[in-house]
Amino acid sequence: MIGYIKGKILNLAGDTAIILTASGVGFEVILSGAARSALSGKSEGEVYTYLQTREDGASLFGFVSQEEKNMFLQLITVSGVGPKMGITVLSGMNMNDLAAAIATSDVKRLSAIKGLGKKTAERIILELREKVALTASEEAKTVGAPAVVAGEADEDAVVALMTLGFTRAESVKAIARARSQGAAEIEDIIRVALQGM
Repeated sequence: MIGYIKGKILNLAGDTAIILTASGVGFEVILSGAARSALSGKSEGEVYTYLQTREDGASLFGFVSQEEKNMFLQLITVSGVGPKMGITVLSGMNMNDLAAAIATSDVKRLSAIKGLGKKTAERIILELREKVALTASEEAKTVGAPAVVAGEADEDAVVALMTLGFTRAESVKAIARARSQGAAEIEDIIRVALQGM
C-alpha cells in the first residue's frame, strides 16, 4: 500500500497532480481540495495517500494530512460512498465543517455539496455517528474515560472530533479547553478545540 508520497510536482491540473519521487517514479494522484490548495504554486510537495485497486486499474487519492485521510477512510465505509465520492465530499466542505455537519445531523448542509444527494448525506450521518459512538463506548471501557460529557453539544463535538481520528480522551480535553476559552456554539467549540490539538 502506498500511504505517503513526497517529491517534485511535475504537473498540477484540475484535481490531479503528478508527483515525482526521489526514486524517479512519478505518481498520478487525485487530490482533495485542501491537498490541491497546499500543492498549488509549489515545486515540491507531499500528500498522504490511499490506493484503490480495481479490475480495470488503480487510482491513488491524496490528502493534505493524516486527519483528512482518516476522514476519507471513514467516508468510504458508508454504503454508496466510494473513493471518488469521498474526495468530492472532502473537496466540497472543509474538515471542520464536515465534522460539525455529521455531529449535528445537518443533512441540508451536507447535501449542499455538489454531487451528494440527500439520501447519501443521511447515510453518511447515520453510519458515521453509529460507528463513532461504538468506538467511543469501547474506548471509555478500556481507558476509563467518561462515557458522556457535560451536554449534548459537547457530546456532538466529541463525535465530530473522533470522526476526524482523535481519541475520546483527546476530544473531551480539547472541548473542555474550548469551553474555558468561551466557545459556546458547536461550530465554535469544534473550531477552537481543533486549534488546540
